[in-house]
Amino acid sequence: MELSKQGVYLVHGKEIIPCDQNAEKALKAATGRFVPKEEAEKETIAYGILEAHNTSDDPDSLKIRFDKLTSHDITYVGIIQTARASGLEKFPMPYVLTNCHNSLCAVGGTINEDDHMFGLSAAKKYGGIYVPPHQAVIHQFAREMLASCGAMILGSDSHTRYGALGTMAMGEGGPELVKQLLNQTYDIKRPEVVAVYLEGTPEKGVGPQDIALAIIGAVFQNGYVKNKVMEFVGPGLANLSVDYRIGIDVMTTETTCLSSIWVTDDKTREFLEIHDRVDDYKELTPGDIAYYNGCIRIDLSEIKPMIAMPFHPSNTYTIEELNNNLEDILDDVEKRARVSFGDKVNFTLKDKIRDNRLYVDQGIIAGCAGGGYENITDAADILKGASIGADEFTLSVYPASMPVYMQLLRNGCAAEIMETGAVFKTAFCGPCFGAGDTPANNGFSIRHSTRNFPNREGSKIQNGQIASVALMDARSIAATAANKGYLIPATDVDVNFTKPKYFFDKSIYDKRVFNSHGVADPSVELKFGPNIKDWPRMAPLPENLLLKVVSEIHDPVTTTDELIPSGETSSYRSNPLGLAEFTLSRKDPLYVGRAKEVQKGEKAIEEGRDPVEDLPETAAVFSAIEKKFPGSKADTGIGSTIFAVKPGDGSAREQAASCQKVLGGWANIANEYATKRYRSNLINWGMLPLRIAAGDLPFKNGDYIFIPGVRKDLEAKKSEFIAYRVDADGMSEFTLIMDALTDDERLIILDGCLINYNRSKMKG
Repeated sequence: MELSKQGVYLVHGKEIIPCDQNAEKALKAATGRFVPKEEAEKETIAYGILEAHNTSDDPDSLKIRFDKLTSHDITYVGIIQTARASGLEKFPMPYVLTNCHNSLCAVGGTINEDDHMFGLSAAKKYGGIYVPPHQAVIHQFAREMLASCGAMILGSDSHTRYGALGTMAMGEGGPELVKQLLNQTYDIKRPEVVAVYLEGTPEKGVGPQDIALAIIGAVFQNGYVKNKVMEFVGPGLANLSVDYRIGIDVMTTETTCLSSIWVTDDKTREFLEIHDRVDDYKELTPGDIAYYNGCIRIDLSEIKPMIAMPFHPSNTYTIEELNNNLEDILDDVEKRARVSFGDKVNFTLKDKIRDNRLYVDQGIIAGCAGGGYENITDAADILKGASIGADEFTLSVYPASMPVYMQLLRNGCAAEIMETGAVFKTAFCGPCFGAGDTPANNGFSIRHSTRNFPNREGSKIQNGQIASVALMDARSIAATAANKGYLIPATDVDVNFTKPKYFFDKSIYDKRVFNSHGVADPSVELKFGPNIKDWPRMAPLPENLLLKVVSEIHDPVTTTDELIPSGETSSYRSNPLGLAEFTLSRKDPLYVGRAKEVQKGEKAIEEGRDPVEDLPETAAVFSAIEKKFPGSKADTGIGSTIFAVKPGDGSAREQAASCQKVLGGWANIANEYATKRYRSNLINWGMLPLRIAAGDLPFKNGDYIFIPGVRKDLEAKKSEFIAYRVDADGMSEFTLIMDALTDDERLIILDGCLINYNRSKMKG
């Protein structure tokens, strides 16, 4: 795999020409003409799709209106509640509400199914589509029923990726969907586009997850595609089935790219035809001379079966490399664990070494990445006639939709897998986010799913429980299962892949999915369960801000799972106050108590009292502030903040930010933000996404930070804010940085959150 150090031209979709001092000569030799990169960048597929959906007059500052929206059952309640508070009357575009996260309805009494009934009533009232539990995971339903060439889809799940079907899709926090529901726009600077140039043919036994993990391992740490669009091109693309392309595409989220798009061809047309949607096909190819801001060149034939070891999808090795260096690599994993967990648990995987081989406790093939038809049929071919054994090792398979499940039953693949001792289950995202198949303490699971962050498998560090996940392709998981739990790559297995034809049966959706066909029924009453709560009142940004640092995280990357846990907490996603109790619980269990203590000061201000009465420690702080800024106390708000080196990798879930706001958070301070989505979530909940240069921090956990004139400076569009560390001994000055905001983003922060911003617009 090769990453170009400069931009490149792609000629006729086949030839790569580096954009260097020889580019003009090379282009003229290949095409007879030279095209400046400013013109050639308009010839990418991505540019054309973005341009078609841009409603602004500025080609570089985009205001995007999407064609369709998708959400699942731990996000849609909050989205609809937020939009209701801002005057929602009808979904202005197709909006699909799927139920694949809390679909087990096994935790929290009635509250999960209460959310589902809310979703069904909302689809009826506002004119949406409702997919009941167990029918399909959100992204598989979108592939089967929604994606079309040249379209754009916005989803409230980070793995909203349908580029392999010609749809530019993006996963964002719920407030961005609220904006679409209220006929507002998704505002971004035009993203750069990176070519992913494929050539060659994958080796037999190498699957899409292997290609994806190889890419993630090459680009995550260096940020090569961060907030950019990955455009898949090149002759190797023709050697991949659409199912295979989908398996690579869904994992592009883990590179931190903004979105993805692929060249479409006859195989794309055939996929859509199988799904009764051939009219949604359109040929998408770059122009004869297209310019890309970078290029990832991949010879598919060189990719080997891969494994992403705990605790990140970018911690990649070939399986062969791992097996040949077990002690050294497992030692490195233990060191990574100590960075994240400290001494909270005694983590090791070295006890999994048996007779110089790595023994695995569990295999899972599931979700939007692993549960596709071709992944499972290939696994069935490997497992045919085998036994997974009667020891610790277990294997579970979750087809991504009921139509996929039905076809696997009809062609016998499901039976072949179950005959080995494996278990078949219905469509469910639980194994991917810690709500299903949690291994035993210190268990090690190999999964064809999307993430292997700490606790994604459901363990609880705060209770002394630890398990871990490695990501692998379904084929190597099946090979390991046939080897009774001892890790081997699929390329070591002699197998004939039969590639049984897929027949899509939409009848189950016709019988079970509610589709309003865009017709709203205002007479329908929303069904509210006792756990569905409105958002608490949120104040506008004050003139001055006094922040207490209540958590300090120095991990290289902090995931959204560490900011707000997944798994069992998902039952409270419709209850802002209830969910907020879990904020940072697995990373910093003292955070909630500290934040609530600081919040007492702000509540005192709201009630017209001196904050010192409820937060006595601020007496000395305000005394120091008044010496330099006399009279400022009357216009100063109080809140909390956290510092993290690089927060926000992973999920799109807005609650990673909103829970901090509910507890009185007014800002995050970071060296950088891992993703655009997390920074957007902070903004939409009225929090300042501040940065500070890497190096020695001028404050520590427990310190107070005073930002004078923060509201005035924000209104003036300043990018730097003078701040002060404050204690009884005085004040020390330092600078906080604010990267560029759109005008609307600035107003959202000034108003205190997106809800307040929209209420202000309604009054105006």
